[in-house]
Amino acid sequence: GGNLSLCSSFKLSTVFSHHHPLSFFFLLYQADFVKIAHPDFAFREAAEETCRNIGTMVEKLNTNIELCQSLKQLLANKEVMDSLDPETRQVAELFMFDFEISGIHLDEEKRKRAVDLNVKILDLCNQFLIGAHLPNKIDKQILPEHIRYNFAVEGNYIQITGLHADCSDDLVREAAYKIFLYPNAEQLRCLEELLTSRNHLAQLVGYNTFAHRALQGTMARTPEKVMQFLETLSDRLFQRTLKDFEMMEGMKMKLNPQNSKLMPWDHPYYSGVLRAERYNIEPSLYCPFFSLGACMEGLNFLFNQLLGISLYAEQTEKGELWCEDVRKLAVVHENEGLLGYIYCDFYQRADKPHQDCHFTIRGGRLRKDGEYQLPVVVLMLSLPHSTRSSPTLLTPGMMENLFHEMGHAMHSMLGRTRYQHVTGTRCPTDFAEVPSILMEYFASDYRVVNQFARHFQTGQFSWFILLPLSLLVFYAVLDQLYHGEHPLKRSTTEILKETQEKFYGLPYVPNTAWQLRFSHLVGYGAKYYSYLMSRAIASMVWKQCFVQNPFDRAMGERYRREMLAHGGGKEPMLMVQGMLQKSPSVEDFVNALVSDLDQDFETFFMDSE
Repeated sequence: GGNLSLCSSFKLSTVFSHHHPLSFFFLLYQADFVKIAHPDFAFREAAEETCRNIGTMVEKLNTNIELCQSLKQLLANKEVMDSLDPETRQVAELFMFDFEISGIHLDEEKRKRAVDLNVKILDLCNQFLIGAHLPNKIDKQILPEHIRYNFAVEGNYIQITGLHADCSDDLVREAAYKIFLYPNAEQLRCLEELLTSRNHLAQLVGYNTFAHRALQGTMARTPEKVMQFLETLSDRLFQRTLKDFEMMEGMKMKLNPQNSKLMPWDHPYYSGVLRAERYNIEPSLYCPFFSLGACMEGLNFLFNQLLGISLYAEQTEKGELWCEDVRKLAVVHENEGLLGYIYCDFYQRADKPHQDCHFTIRGGRLRKDGEYQLPVVVLMLSLPHSTRSSPTLLTPGMMENLFHEMGHAMHSMLGRTRYQHVTGTRCPTDFAEVPSILMEYFASDYRVVNQFARHFQTGQFSWFILLPLSLLVFYAVLDQLYHGEHPLKRSTTEILKETQEKFYGLPYVPNTAWQLRFSHLVGYGAKYYSYLMSRAIASMVWKQCFVQNPFDRAMGERYRREMLAHGGGKEPMLMVQGMLQKSPSVEDFVNALVSDLDQDFETFFMDSE
C-alpha cells in the first residue's frame, strides 16, 4: 500500500503484528486522512474506497452477536465490573452502546437491514457533501456588468462558489445569496433521502427519532434538553438581536438609501462593520497581521507557562511526509519527556479541503508491555505561502483558527487514556470543541497576543463571534427539527422558512434553500448545537480559571488533570464539574454565552502597555 509511506517513522512491525486487534483503527485513521489530504488524486480515490470498506466492516462488527454476548456477560458480572478501573468500565459501556445503536438486539434480517442502511447513509453523506460545495452557474448577461468581476467567469457563464458574505457591495452579496442558494432538485432529493434513512435507522434500532439516537452519550442527553437550551438562548438574545438589526438597518440606510431593508445577506457583513464601529477599531488595526513564526512562538510560550510543555521541530525521514512543506513537531514535557507528535500541514495547495481540521493518525493508548503508545495527529490549515520578502502572515481570523486547531492537538497530546477508543478528541461532540474554543479565548486576550505580537496597540479583540449567535441558534434548531419526528410535517424548505422567521428574525428569501448548503448536517447530524454548548463551557472555564491570569500554571495543571487527560473515558459532565467545581445548568450555559456579548471584561479594555 503506497499510503503506508506516510508512517514509515512508526514501526510498522509493531502496528501490524497479529496480536494487535486495533491495527485497523490505525488504517482507518490513515485512510480517512489520506482521502482528504493527499495531493495525488489516485491516492485520495484509493483511500476513499478503503474508508468505505472499513466502514462497512465496522458496521458488521457492531452487529456481531458473539462479540456482543461476551461483552454482555462482562457487564453483567458485578464482581469483575467492580474490579475494573472507571475508564475500562466506561469503555465497556461505550462498546455496548455502539452495539445497541447498531441494532444488535434485532433479528438477523433487521440487523442486515441496519448494516445496509448505514452503508446507504454513508454514501448519501458523501453525495450531499459534494453537492453542498458545488458552484452554481448563471448566464453572465443576467448580472450587471459592474459586479461581474467579483466572480469567476467561464465563457458565457459566471460561477458562483459561495456567499461572498464579507464583500462590501450589497448587490454582490445579494446576487451571490440568491444564485448560490438557488435550490437544486438533485441535492434536495439527496437531503430528503438522507433524513429519511437516518430516521429509519434510528427507529429500526429502537429510538423515536435520529436525534434521540445521536444524543445518547452526549452532555445534553436528549433532544428536549437541547431545545430547552436553544429556546432559552433565543429568548435571551431576542431584544439584543432586534437592537443589532436596527443599528445595521441604519448603517445600510446610509450606504444604500434605495434598498435599506436588512436582508439575510447583509447580517454577517454588517455585524463585522458594527463591531469595528462599536469598539472604534480602525480597520487597519482591526486587521493586523501576525507572522506564522511569531504565532508558533506564542503558542510555545503559552503551553510552556500553562503546562510545562514545549514544541520542537523534528527531522523527518524520507517518505514520511505527503508534501514537502509539512513540518513535524515533537511535543515535550519538562519532566515527562516526549508526549507525541503533531504534523503541521499549514499551507494552501490545490485540492486541499477548505475546512481547517485536526486528524488523529494514531491514538494514544496503554500497550501490553506497559509502555504508552504516543499519539500522532495532523493539523491542516490553508495559510498563504511566505514569499522572499515577507513571511506567512495571518489575519486575526487565521490566528484564531491556528489556536483553535492547536487546542484539539493538545487534547490529543495530553489524553492519557488506556484505550484508543476514547483517545483525545474521541469524546462526545458537545464536549469535543471545548479545548479548541477555549484556545480562542487565549488568542483574543491581549496579554497573550502581546507575548508574540509586540507591535500591537489595541486592547479589544472581539473577533471571535464570527457568525452572529442568533444565526447559530437558527441553524441548530433547524438541525434538531430535521432530525426530529418523521415524516416531517412540511418540506425542508418550509421548515427552514418558519424556523428562520421565528429564531432568526430576518425574512426568508423566496427560491432559496440554504439547507442544501448546510454541510454540517453530515458530520453533526442532530448535534449542531454542540458548538454553542462547547462555547458556553469554554467561556465558563475561561472566566472562572484563566481570565485573572492566562498563564496560571496551577490552573493549567488542573485543566490538564480534569479535562484534557481523560479523552472520552470519563463522563463529560464530570469533567466539567471537576474543572468548575459545580455542575452547570441550562441557565448557566445561556448566561455564559450572553455575558460574552456584553464583554465588559476589563481585560479587553485595559491599556495594553
